Amino acid sequence: MTTTTRPAASPALTIDERLAFASLAMDARLAEAAVAYEVNTAHLPVADPIPAVTAPPLIHPAPAPCPYSTPIAATLHRARVRLETGGWCTGQLRDEQGAACLIGSIRAEAATRGQADDASVVLLDAIRRDFADADTIPSWNDAQRSPRLALLYLDRAATLADSRGL
Repeated sequence: MTTTTRPAASPALTIDERLAFASLAMDARLAEAAVAYEVNTAHLPVADPIPAVTAPPLIHPAPAPCPYSTPIAATLHRARVRLETGGWCTGQLRDEQGAACLIGSIRAEAATRGQADDASVVLLDAIRRDFADADTIPSWNDAQRSPRLALLYLDRAATLADSRGL
């Protein structure tokens, strides 16, 4: 009968030893790849660096020209544009950031106090067509949650003033 002898089993490597061997193998492969890259690209001309990309300046569209020829309608239109661009607020004529309420925007755009009063009367008429319980423009303005209705009723008031020839 023949006997075979087996070689003695090598001791098992710990995880740290296996990681160290894998790290050495990867370092050798990366060094070989770096040399191959240099050899393969040596004949290529040096590329210019990528130029810095700058964003074009922001261009804000110019406001549309006023579609109304009557002074009160034009004042209401300008008040709407002011609210849309400068911001809308409640509880005060103007806040620290420059936002205004309905009355504040009308007063800022009116040429005279009388013109502001006339524009306010037309605006209140437009509001009361749909909100019969609206007592004043400031109270209605303060009851709103967003500028959406304020802008809408400035548009409606401008159309109303234009139809009345104001």
